[in-house]
Amino acid sequence: MTASATPQVDGRSARWAGHRERRRGELIDAAVRAIAKHGPDVSVEQMAEEAGVARTRLYRYFNDAADLGGAVADRAAEMITTEMAAVFSVRATPLELTRSAIGAHINWLTEHGDLYRYLTMHALSSGHHAINDVKTVIARQLVEVFELYLRSFGAESEDVLDPLAHGIVGMVESSANNWLDAPGEITADQLAEWLTSWTWTLLDHTLRARGLEIDPEAPLPLPDD
Repeated sequence: MTASATPQVDGRSARWAGHRERRRGELIDAAVRAIAKHGPDVSVEQMAEEAGVARTRLYRYFNDAADLGGAVADRAAEMITTEMAAVFSVRATPLELTRSAIGAHINWLTEHGDLYRYLTMHALSSGHHAINDVKTVIARQLVEVFELYLRSFGAESEDVLDPLAHGIVGMVESSANNWLDAPGEITADQLAEWLTSWTWTLLDHTLRARGLEIDPEAPLPLPDD
């Protein structure tokens, strides 16, 4: 019996796929710039104009306007989770780590307020809940950080970590979102300090209930992981 030949990859097809993916990424970046320029009510025509192409050419890379909006939402999720991941990797005191993470979130909202509003509007119109996706990813990052440090202190990881992380993320996101729409006399730094204090209160209470007392001003040990 003759062995079946190994399928050969068409070089031209592979190159076209790579080109298509790069071009799609460039168009998404242009759409994000258009949102910053025209606000959350930006039209597909304005996105195409920012990209320097006709609207019809966009649909060579996206199925429809909803597909384009979903791709923009995914890019925004990548932006904020990448920024937050960098914060979580820094060795610091508990308060410094908490303050840095919350400050990064608030700073991102301040710099990309229209993009955040676009995500909210897109979720309502298309069902692509990018904001929930972002909160879930950040909460998972928090759980991983909590687990690392609990093991460093010889404590067992418990089921409380998941609801605790989601509760913290929900509080910060809701407060920051409300502040973004109506900041009043509250500055970003003031909001960050309040949220840092409230968050540490939750963390400290949870730790003490499990027999752990941690100095919020003392550097945390670097986890072996």
